[in-house]
Amino acid sequence: MNDRSDLALPTRLLSAVMYLIPLVEGIVFGTFLFRQFPPLQVVFLPLLPLIQLYNSIPFGRLLVFFILFFAVVRNTNLDRFVRFNAMQALFLSIILSISGLLLSLFASGLQQGAPLLLETLVNTLFLGVVVAVGYSLVQCLRGRYPEIPALSDAANMQVPY
Repeated sequence: MNDRSDLALPTRLLSAVMYLIPLVEGIVFGTFLFRQFPPLQVVFLPLLPLIQLYNSIPFGRLLVFFILFFAVVRNTNLDRFVRFNAMQALFLSIILSISGLLLSLFASGLQQGAPLLLETLVNTLFLGVVVAVGYSLVQCLRGRYPEIPALSDAANMQVPY
């Protein structure tokens, strides 16, 4: 199941595009790093129009989730490679949403010395998303399933054959 190097280029590209969703959602966690390292913003500058569009649509995240889940993941007419990567990207987005919610709840209750802890958690989350998305993009373009521990197993269970 790991190697699908026989896949057509459009299938590989479509699979890779799915990972833009968690990347766009994860940009918000990079604010501390962007302030500390302004040149890092240049790397993510091409995503700005997509981020603005994504955030300007009311309930955009929920709509994107349902569209991808029902039109891509559950659509057995599409190649399983595309459906698997869409589901894995959705799982990354869910993790980011839950993490953002938990961080916002705990941020209000943190004491005086705890902003460093919050900044460390947010930076770790951002870097984790960037690494996971980068790895997944490379693997998709190579025609291989991106194996991310726990996420890949969950995505395999959700994607019908």
